Amino acid sequence: MATSIMAKEAAEAPSIIATQLVKNLPLCRDLGEKIRAFNPAFVYMVGRGSSDHAGVFAKYLIEVEANIPVCAAAPSVNSVYKQTLNLKSALVICISQSGRSPDILAQTKAAKDSGAFTVALVNDQASPLAEMADFVLPIGANEEKAVAATKSYLATLSALLQMVACWQQDDELLTALNDLPSAMEKAATAPMQLNADFVAPLNHCVVLGRGFGYAISREIALKLKEVCSVHAEAFSSAEFLHGPVTLVEKKLAIVDISVKDESLTSHQEQIDEVTRRGARVCKLDQSNIAIHPRLSPLLILQRFYLDIEQIAVGMGLDPDSPAGLKKVTQTI
Repeated sequence: MATSIMAKEAAEAPSIIATQLVKNLPLCRDLGEKIRAFNPAFVYMVGRGSSDHAGVFAKYLIEVEANIPVCAAAPSVNSVYKQTLNLKSALVICISQSGRSPDILAQTKAAKDSGAFTVALVNDQASPLAEMADFVLPIGANEEKAVAATKSYLATLSALLQMVACWQQDDELLTALNDLPSAMEKAATAPMQLNADFVAPLNHCVVLGRGFGYAISREIALKLKEVCSVHAEAFSSAEFLHGPVTLVEKKLAIVDISVKDESLTSHQEQIDEVTRRGARVCKLDQSNIAIHPRLSPLLILQRFYLDIEQIAVGMGLDPDSPAGLKKVTQTI
C-alpha cells in the first residue's frame, strides 16, 4: 500500500525540527534580546486554523514561563469591521505557513502601524508577511503538500519553545530542546494509541486536556474533523465539568490528552469522573519517554498524526486531500 503524503510529512518532523533548532538558535538569541529591550506589556497572537491553535500553545507557554498576559486576535475586527487597536506596547506574534492570507496581513500591518513589535513565524520566507514583520523566525518545515498540517504545526511549536527559552534565558529548556528530535523519533515508533476501532464508529466526540494538553487538544479535534470527518470539540477538562459533562450520560466518546506536568493530577481527577459517568475514553500520552514537560505535548502530537493518517486510510478516506478543503485559505 502506498504511503500517503500526510504520513511522509508527519514522519519528517523530527529531522525538520533538528535542523530548525540549529539554524534558528542565533536568530532566537537575537530575538530574545530585542523582546527584552522592547519589554512588552502583553502579547497578541495572530493566526488562523492550525496556526491559531499554535497560538493557544504559545499563550500557555508565555504566561507560564514569562508571566506576561497573552490574548488572541480577532482578525475580522480590522479586516471586516475596519477598527484599529492600540497595540503600541504589544509583542505581536503572527503565525502563518503561507504568509499570504489577507486578514492576517491586514492585522499585522495594523499592529505594526500602531507601534507593536511584530514577529512573523512563517514557513515561506518570501511571503508578504515575512516582508512586513519587524522580525522573521522561519518555521523551516519546507514545502508541505498535504492539506492537513503536520510537520509545519510541530515545527511552529518548537520554534515558539526556542524563542521563549531564549527570551527568558532559560538554559534548562534550551538544553532540553536538544533532546526533542530523538524523543519525537521514539514517539513515532511507539505503538498506536488512537485506532480505527475507537474512531470509525463515531459521529462526534470530545477531546479533553488541561493547560498545555488543552492547547494541543484543539489541534487534535481539528484533525479528527479534517481527516476523518468526525465532529470533535476540544474542552479544558476543568471547563468540561461546567455543563457539557451532562453529555457523558449518553455514552460520549472522549479523547484524553494526558500531559505529564503540573496539570496532571487535576486533569486525571476529571477523567476519572467522566469515566465513572460512563464515557468511553481513549488516552493519548507519551509519559514513558523522558523529556522536559513543556516538550511532552509535541510527542503526543507526533504519534497522533501518524495514528490519524492510518485511521483515515483504513476508513477509505484520503488524508492528503480531505473533501472541501484546500491548503491556503484566503480569508478577509
